[in-house]
Amino acid sequence: MSILSRAWTAKNPPTVPKTAHPVRFGILGAAEIGPSGIILPARTCADAEVVVVGARNLEKAQKYAKKHGIARAVQGYDAVLEDPEVDAVYNPLPNGLHYEWTMKALQAGKHVLLEKPATNTAAESERIFAFAKEKNLVVLEAFHYQFHPATQKLKAIVDSGELGSVQKITAHLCAPGGFVKPDDIRFQYALGGGATMDVGCYVTSISRFLAGREPTSVLSATPTLQDAKKEPKIDRRMEFTYLFPPAEGEKEGPTAQCVGDLGLPNWGPLSLVPSMPELYVTVQCAMGEASINNFVMPSFYHAISVRGPKGSRTVRAYVWGEEGKAKGWKGEDWWTTYRYQLEAFVDKLKGREPQHWISEESTVGNMRAVGMVYEKSGLGARPESEFQL
Repeated sequence: MSILSRAWTAKNPPTVPKTAHPVRFGILGAAEIGPSGIILPARTCADAEVVVVGARNLEKAQKYAKKHGIARAVQGYDAVLEDPEVDAVYNPLPNGLHYEWTMKALQAGKHVLLEKPATNTAAESERIFAFAKEKNLVVLEAFHYQFHPATQKLKAIVDSGELGSVQKITAHLCAPGGFVKPDDIRFQYALGGGATMDVGCYVTSISRFLAGREPTSVLSATPTLQDAKKEPKIDRRMEFTYLFPPAEGEKEGPTAQCVGDLGLPNWGPLSLVPSMPELYVTVQCAMGEASINNFVMPSFYHAISVRGPKGSRTVRAYVWGEEGKAKGWKGEDWWTTYRYQLEAFVDKLKGREPQHWISEESTVGNMRAVGMVYEKSGLGARPESEFQL
């Protein structure tokens, strides 16, 4: 399948008949990420169905529901949580509202598919999972990229040992200038904004994923502020380096040099030429290196480049290999990262073994690492929610 075919099918997926008891989702807010994150993936999943969307403004919810083929629209997030037909909620609200509305959803007896970053602080994430255990409910942080075969293929190559021990990871996730507008919620401190919370949480996550361990310290963290006068604690860009502990047999642990930017400056004469996005990860090992050029959205295009003792090669993985197929792992080459993620979430709720999972420890660990960067940078952690059950 070509890149155009994959992109078209992902945006216009086939609608499949639902099983007798699909997981019924309610969406909190009329978020732009909703179609990619849950609505389109659910159309192709027999065990998932989006049944309602709630927004603070009823008219907005109704327009959203009509546009995206959702049966019902309600006013307010509470109305979604009170709906007896809703089994699980998709929470794509601003970062600073994740904790409050996830806790409320759990209180209402709903499972939660929670957009990343899970919360503003590691302590908030710990409280969410403690409450979920108490209520016997499932919470999954939506680091969708990890569920795709391409990401897991890169991880398998690194873990195989063919390139030797990991020495340095370089991870960049940078958007061109103008992609995120100055008034975007990503630049509001009160809502848990900042580049390190947004694109930075991705490069933090994949660095930890590929290193297979938690960082012990942040060696450096250099912020570029979005608007020092308006929001003195909001980073538009952050360059930071993690230090990981050595594994058994290693003298030194690897480092991860990360860059997250919500607005790369233009270049060229008069700065009129937009910068290209940076979406890559490189893993340098003792005997070679492996890299992927689009770790966030590999379903549209990607290439895994490997250079080592066995020579150089380029690998692509839109679906599972023979081993995965033998294990019954599902997938089509046009499935997006979000579609693979939904399959795992539904499997978990149905009592089946998911192909991959983002554990409580991983979510808390990622928030702790993000907090370490903010502390090192001098900007300080994002504000904890004042909400209490």
